[in-house]
Amino acid sequence: MSISAAFMVTAILLTVFLVIVLRGFNSLSKDGMPLAGGIAIGVALIVTSMYYWTPAWLMPSQMQGILIASGVMLLFGFVDDIKELSVVGKLIVQLAAVAILILCGVRTHIVYIGTTLNILITVIWVLGITNAINLLDVMDGLAGSVALMVSLAFCVIASINGDAANAVLACGIAASVSGFLIFNLPPARLYMGNAGSHFLGFLFASMAISIHYASLEAKLALMAPILILGFPIFDTLFLIFMRVRKGRSAFNKSNDHLALRFLKAGYSKQAALLIMVLVASVFVVSGIAMFKLPGVYVFIPPAIVVVLSIFLSKRMSRVVIDG
Repeated sequence: MSISAAFMVTAILLTVFLVIVLRGFNSLSKDGMPLAGGIAIGVALIVTSMYYWTPAWLMPSQMQGILIASGVMLLFGFVDDIKELSVVGKLIVQLAAVAILILCGVRTHIVYIGTTLNILITVIWVLGITNAINLLDVMDGLAGSVALMVSLAFCVIASINGDAANAVLACGIAASVSGFLIFNLPPARLYMGNAGSHFLGFLFASMAISIHYASLEAKLALMAPILILGFPIFDTLFLIFMRVRKGRSAFNKSNDHLALRFLKAGYSKQAALLIMVLVASVFVVSGIAMFKLPGVYVFIPPAIVVVLSIFLSKRMSRVVIDG
């Protein structure tokens, strides 16, 4: 326990230190706002993880794959922050990172569907979650707050399973993100940028696959990671639906994100953040509950999430967005 606490404190302090240092780099800024947060989160997590697993051979091979592939996404996001890449270029890099992940043995192992389908599901899942976290990063403190809750949820589940490797990694993410949030809560003094959102999204997608959830007798517990990451998924699906309904491309940038609709409806940044964090917490807690609930009770969490999603979709779709 003392080692884990020291690990988390080190990650927080290293993140804060890196943020302070990197904020001075003009190339890591957009419209005058530093984008150093993502690099600080990524470097702090990777460095402290490598120190925790010293010597290096103590680190499980799958964990090595997760950190290496996530590191590729961090570097890619850094380049994308400096000079925005094309959609095709982004997809190529993301597929390369997923390939590294799969080669290191991190993929779904759903019984009865075969290796090919498991690999395909892995690719779709990792790309989807990575880009969902990226799309969520449109308002001060939002992506970081959701990332903090998701990482703590994965830490709880991994700890219950006795999965020390994923528990430590999840704790490290929570600590690094906490150091970043000191500077990112509204009014934000820096952003995580594409480096941070792609890095965290890829990490969460990878961890969701590597953690064990269900036995053959409790197959529905496999939905736990979908609910834990359900808020970014819902946010993305809502955004795509609203754009397609208005005849717009789902890939073009616009101001119709769910978070921005709250601002358009008259909420302050602080109030909008609080509402979205509360909604996200319902998804996260429902995911943890689904992991543990027995029998027919396992249907309660997804039912709550579906009702909440429908209510929020109907309410926020009425907000008129210009442009």
